[in-house]
Amino acid sequence: MYAVVEACLPGRPPQNIGVFLMDCAAGRAWVRFRPDCSDIADPEDAEVLEGLEGFFRDAIAENGAESWLAILEDRLSNSLRIGPRRNVAVDAFTRVLDQLYSRHVEPLEIRPFVTHLPLYSMRAAAGLVGEEMRPEQEDWVPAPEGMRLDPALIVVHVVGRSMEPRIPDGSLNVFRLHPAGSRRNKILLIQRRGVLDDTAGCTVKKYTSVKVHGGEDEWRHERIRLEPLNPEFEAWDVQPEGFAVIAEWVRTIE
Repeated sequence: MYAVVEACLPGRPPQNIGVFLMDCAAGRAWVRFRPDCSDIADPEDAEVLEGLEGFFRDAIAENGAESWLAILEDRLSNSLRIGPRRNVAVDAFTRVLDQLYSRHVEPLEIRPFVTHLPLYSMRAAAGLVGEEMRPEQEDWVPAPEGMRLDPALIVVHVVGRSMEPRIPDGSLNVFRLHPAGSRRNKILLIQRRGVLDDTAGCTVKKYTSVKVHGGEDEWRHERIRLEPLNPEFEAWDVQPEGFAVIAEWVRTIE
C-alpha cells in the first residue's frame, strides 16, 4: 500500500511532496520526497521539507513501518498531512515508488544506463538473440544503488518458482547480455528451442556441462544440463543446437 504526503503551508496551495510505500507483509517501507522545495515554500520551510526524506527513513528504522505510518495518521493535520492508504500492485518496490512519485509529485528524470535500466519481459528478451535491433522495452526501472551500469545490462521480469529462493517468482532481475567466458554453474537466461518451431521458449536455469576429450586439442560436450534451484522442479538435458544463451544473471533487484 501507499500514501501521499502533502504540504499545506500558510498562504500557499496544498502541494504533494512525497510518497510513502509499504510492504505490509514484511513490514518494510520506502519513501521518496522532493529534493528541492524552493519553488513551493519560503527558504526556512523549504529547508525543513527537504530534510523530510532522511527524517522519515530514520523514524521508520526506529519505530517500524506500520507504527510510523500510524503515528503520522494520528498526529499530522496542519502544515503536513498524509493521505489515505491505497492499495497498489507491486513487482519491485523501487520501481513502483518511482511510478507513484512521478504520478503524484513530479516527473522523475530517467537517464538510461546512468540511473535506470531497460525492462523486458522474458518473451521480449528472447528477441535480443541474433537481432540487429533490440525489441522495445516495457519500461525503464531504477538501477540498484552503487551498481556500475552499461548498455549490456538489462532487467527482466522473471515469472515462475523454479529458481526460488534465489530468484523469487515475479521479481525483477538484472542480467548481462552475451556473457563471456565459461558458462559452467552460472545462472543464464536461455532461449530454449523445441522440437518444432512453435515450441521455443525462454527460461532461467543454472547451466552445467560435462566435456570429453575428442582428440588432440578438441573437446566436446558429452552432456549439457539446465538445472532449477528449486528441488520441486526437474532438470533436463539439451543439445548445443537446442538453446541459445541470451544473458547471465547478475542479481535480483529486490
